Amino acid sequence: MSNRLKDNLTSDYIQASNRLNSKSARRRIVAYVESYDDVYFWRTVLCRYEDETRYFEVMLPSKKNLSRGKKSVLMNLLSKKVGKDMIACVDADYDYLLQGTTPQSRQVIDNPYVFHTYAYAIENMQCYAPSLHNICVGVTLNDHPIFDFEEYLSLYSEAIFPLFIWNIWHYRKGLHGDFTISDFNKVIETGNINLDNPMRTISNVRRKVDTRVRQFQREHPDAKESYLALKDEIKRLGVTPKTTYLYIQGHHLFDNLVVPMLKKVCDRLMREREWEINKKAKHNIQRHNELSGYSHSLGNIGMMLRRNIGFYFSEPFARLHDDLDKFLR
Repeated sequence: MSNRLKDNLTSDYIQASNRLNSKSARRRIVAYVESYDDVYFWRTVLCRYEDETRYFEVMLPSKKNLSRGKKSVLMNLLSKKVGKDMIACVDADYDYLLQGTTPQSRQVIDNPYVFHTYAYAIENMQCYAPSLHNICVGVTLNDHPIFDFEEYLSLYSEAIFPLFIWNIWHYRKGLHGDFTISDFNKVIETGNINLDNPMRTISNVRRKVDTRVRQFQREHPDAKESYLALKDEIKRLGVTPKTTYLYIQGHHLFDNLVVPMLKKVCDRLMREREWEINKKAKHNIQRHNELSGYSHSLGNIGMMLRRNIGFYFSEPFARLHDDLDKFLR
C-alpha cells in the first residue's frame, strides 16, 4: 500500500477492506499514537486483546511528515470518519482530571474511539513503583532489595498531594497561567536523594509544598469549599495521596526523579556485586574474566524503564483495560 493511501485511511476504508478479506482473516484495527516511544508501549497494551478474530496495527499520525504529538493524533482522528476499526491512543496529561472543562479534555474523555493512559503519560506507567526493583535487577543482575521504592514514592506522593490539587484547581478555573505545571514541578523537585536518609528529601519537599499551599490559601481565601470538593472528586477519579506520582508530568517523574534514583540504587548494587566477585575470585585471571563478563551483562536504565510492563498491575491500567474491553465486546 502506498504512503499516500495509508495517510488517507478512514475507518470506513478499513472496514471495507476487512470485509473483502476472507472470513477466516482477522479484522485490522488501526491505532494512532503520539510518538516513537508510544508505539512500543501501546503495542504491549493492545497485543493482549488480539485473537483469531482481530489484530492491531499501531502507527504514528502521518506518513507524509514528521508531525507527532497528542494534537496531531486527535486532529488526524477528527479529519477521518472514525469507527470500530480506527482508534487513537494518547497520554491523558491533565485532560482526564480536567473532566471536560476544555475542548481537548472533552474529546479525550468523551470520544469512544480515544483511549488514554489515565495516569499522566506512558512514562508514569513505566515508573510504576512496585515494578522498579525489577528494573534494578534487570540492570544489575543483583536481586538484593536495598531500597523501598514503593514506600518512598508513596511518601513523596503524600507530600505533594495538597499542592497537586491546587495545580488542578488552577487549570480547572482557567488560571493555569498563575500556577503552571512547570511552576508545580519546580516546587516538587527532589534534588539529590540520599539513599541512606531518603526522609530528608521528603521533608524538604513537604516544606516547599506547605509554603506554597499557605500562599494559595492567602491568595484565594474563598476557595476552601471548591478546593475540598475538587479534592474529593480527584480521589474518585483514582488519584490517591499515595499514588499522586502517577499523575504528575511524566517526563519530570521519569527524568528528574526516577532515573536519578534508579542510577544511585543500581550503582550501589553493581559495586556490591563487583565486591563479591573480588572477594570470591581465586586468582587474577578469574577475577578479570568474571568482572568483564558481569560488565558486559549490565543493562541500560532508560531502556529497561521504557520496556517496563509492570504497570499491568496498576490502577490506571485497570481502568484502561475496562475501556478497551468494553470497546471490543
